[in-house]
Amino acid sequence: MSTAAGLVLGFGLDRALGDPRRWHPVAGFGSVAGAVESTMYRDGRGAGVAYEAVLIGGTIAIGSAAQRGVGLCRRDGVRFVASAGLTALATWMVLGGTTLVRTGRAMADRLEADDLAGARALLPSLCGRDPDVLDADGLARAATESIAENTSDATVAPLVWGAFAGVPGLLAYRAVNTLDAMVGYRNERYRDFGWAAARTDDLANLLPARLSGLLTAATAPLVGGSPAAALRAWRRDAARHPSPNAGVAESTMAGALGVRLGGRTQYRHGAELRPTLGDGPTPRVADLRRAVRLSEAVQFAAAFSTAAAAAVLR
Repeated sequence: MSTAAGLVLGFGLDRALGDPRRWHPVAGFGSVAGAVESTMYRDGRGAGVAYEAVLIGGTIAIGSAAQRGVGLCRRDGVRFVASAGLTALATWMVLGGTTLVRTGRAMADRLEADDLAGARALLPSLCGRDPDVLDADGLARAATESIAENTSDATVAPLVWGAFAGVPGLLAYRAVNTLDAMVGYRNERYRDFGWAAARTDDLANLLPARLSGLLTAATAPLVGGSPAAALRAWRRDAARHPSPNAGVAESTMAGALGVRLGGRTQYRHGAELRPTLGDGPTPRVADLRRAVRLSEAVQFAAAFSTAAAAAVLR
């Protein structure tokens, strides 16, 4: 039960405080990963596998040692409080859902105020699109797609791994996701070296993305959406997306909101033509606000469902 309690408490800390303003542990991990990359980088898959093993294995070892140390407490009450507190701290460290929601609201505020310069400056906090080529509708679509995908990555997935594997699972998932964001690209430098990071992230998100899709469909009525439309978009459109997980998250969000996502997507390295997901018009500012509210609902549902799963598993 300490894992379940810690997950709920950590989710509450994220809701109340958001990401740590200074000395963020994920940023610290990124700095370590960058330093390790500078020594281990070779243009080949083997080097990428070794890089992934060193960093994720080290993270799991740290989480396991901390969890075992708490387990040495002799008194049951003290052990429960210490274990729940450690899980809550780790959960708060790895969640990013509140910051995601705040950024989505700020983007909607700037678009409503016709502050395109401010909206373009904010977009890199959500995704890697090239903001300079996007108009207001393009910014709203990019933000909505990012809200959909990152609801799973920033909240649902770490909670799922926390429920299954406790503190090591929480830390390891965030390490996997961070390494994918750092080296999991298909450009010349990382096509081979980043292969392991990208594939590991795909595997780690298979279950969480599908739970996120189910929760999106279940909570769609809270924003005037249809569960049936969300599930229909999932069945019809998700497999067309190049990502096995982002396709589920984005298609169910599109169906729940009654909008169409995908299409031409401009990055700084070039343009990609993404498949369209869902039916309806391109999302506008009002749809972005609905996406933010739906993200919040999915996050709450994920927190309590994974806590219940943790209690049953233990």
